[in-house]
Amino acid sequence: MDISKVISQYDSKDITIGVLGGHSALDVCTGAKKLGFKTLAVCKKGREKTYNKYYKARDGKGCIDETIIVDEFSDIVKEDVQEELRKRNTIFIHNRYFWVYFKDFDMVEKKFNVPIYGNRILVKLEERDQPNNQYELLEKAGIRIPKIIRKGDSGFSEEQTRKALDDHFSKKGGPLLIKVNEAIRGYERAFFTITKTDDFFDMSQDMIEKGLIVQKDLDNAVIEEFVIGAQVNFNFFYSPLTGELELMGTDTRRQTGLDGFLRLDAKVQTALLDSGYKPKMIETGHISCTVKESILEKAFVAGEKFIATLEKEVAPGMIGPFALQGAVSAEHGKEEIVIFDVSMRIPGSPGTPFTPYSGYLYGQSVSYGQRIAMEINDAIKAGKLSEIVT
Repeated sequence: MDISKVISQYDSKDITIGVLGGHSALDVCTGAKKLGFKTLAVCKKGREKTYNKYYKARDGKGCIDETIIVDEFSDIVKEDVQEELRKRNTIFIHNRYFWVYFKDFDMVEKKFNVPIYGNRILVKLEERDQPNNQYELLEKAGIRIPKIIRKGDSGFSEEQTRKALDDHFSKKGGPLLIKVNEAIRGYERAFFTITKTDDFFDMSQDMIEKGLIVQKDLDNAVIEEFVIGAQVNFNFFYSPLTGELELMGTDTRRQTGLDGFLRLDAKVQTALLDSGYKPKMIETGHISCTVKESILEKAFVAGEKFIATLEKEVAPGMIGPFALQGAVSAEHGKEEIVIFDVSMRIPGSPGTPFTPYSGYLYGQSVSYGQRIAMEINDAIKAGKLSEIVT
């Protein structure tokens, strides 16, 4: 697969911006339309109305020019679909949604012969069972992460896990977060928290019996410090054309049914927990938020460290959008950013333009979709399109 050859055969004056019908598609396509690009969404049959009806481009409204309907999202790697995309000079904007529907990362990395904006190798490194994964990269970058009690690929036996938990809690360690994949939706995580060793075994066994998780995934679950702080996602954009790092915006997550649970009073919460209820942490949306200006430099420094590490570790490094997701903690008397997740592609929140940070730089708020389109447009003008696609 030679993407440089594919992109060299494109008509740069007639580029289409392509997306999968979900996640951040509307954000991307709205921004693309502002820069004059055509847009296309590949949609799964039965889930296409958002794109070919409600937000279809017509009469000066909407942002989706064309759709390609497939039976399954993974059908996008079929040669006839790829041919349609290349025929339209499509540059595809990948996201988490794009990757989770493929059983094998190789399907996208090696069989999807359509230019992807960004570094297509990076997304799999979000998975904690991959070599040089996000936590390893964060550690190499010198960015603080939660204390890890058990890595996902540790191979710990039940006895070793119990010992590690006993060691933590005997030293008056705080709550721990268990990151285990859901049984049904393997790309989502059935997080749960524990405050003592027995919680891990009792709660996980209950979840297995209810079909929420499976033993294999539990054996590979990460056990880490639960960072008590204000959760913030720092949504960045890195331009290899200019060498500049930009903060697009900050947000925090809304999670089903944790958000609803936290709105109950303590008496009702305790009664629910005693009855066996466990709030799920399924991400369902985002809330725009802001941070104090004294935190901004710390965020930028973390972003720059991560960019520098990627340039050394994963060629060609970061291209475009990414997010460092974590919390601002004040455990040691001063505010400190702790990162516990990385999105190495466009994050899922369309709310970044509703924070002031891109406006501070550009004089007006800029969405991720618009910023990506700006970068593609600049690359076309400079004859450097091959430098921002893989």
